[in-house]
Amino acid sequence: MNEKHGLDSTDIRILSAVQKHGQLSKTRLAEIVNLSPTPCWARLARLRAAGFIRGYHADIALDRIVNFTQVIVTVSLKHHRKPDFDRFEARIRDIEEVTQCIATGGGMDYVMTVVSPSLAVFQELMDELASDDLSIDRYIIYIATRQIKSGRPNLARLAAGTARHARGSDQPGKGSKSA
Repeated sequence: MNEKHGLDSTDIRILSAVQKHGQLSKTRLAEIVNLSPTPCWARLARLRAAGFIRGYHADIALDRIVNFTQVIVTVSLKHHRKPDFDRFEARIRDIEEVTQCIATGGGMDYVMTVVSPSLAVFQELMDELASDDLSIDRYIIYIATRQIKSGRPNLARLAAGTARHARGSDQPGKGSKSA
């Protein structure tokens, strides 16, 4: 049982299947989860209603459709007061080109992914953000040249509380010393 939200292993299997495959037919989901269709569908409906599923998305091969520039931007604010964070985050939520933004601890306050039609359009966006009253101290950009890996975390492994390191620690050369 997942103590954080009262989810059992069947709920985790359903969420994992939906995360991996997107929308599935009642029959196919039931096959993957190893549960009869009606109770499986009822659980899925309950998980949706409880807000565990935010939506369904297609993984589009954007590079096959349009030319674009993807930039990773680290941002540090001048002040670290709640109103400054709130103002910055509210502004970022309204910018379509910002496809991901996470708050971080350490040297930078935020790491964002920005996707725009060109580097010039990206720079216009950054100039606009710098001129807004967002208390931006500095930002550093990294131009993405190619996608190496993109994915989602393994929900079943996270829910089970196991780590890849723990699994490999008893293999020679993988964290343990062999005699």
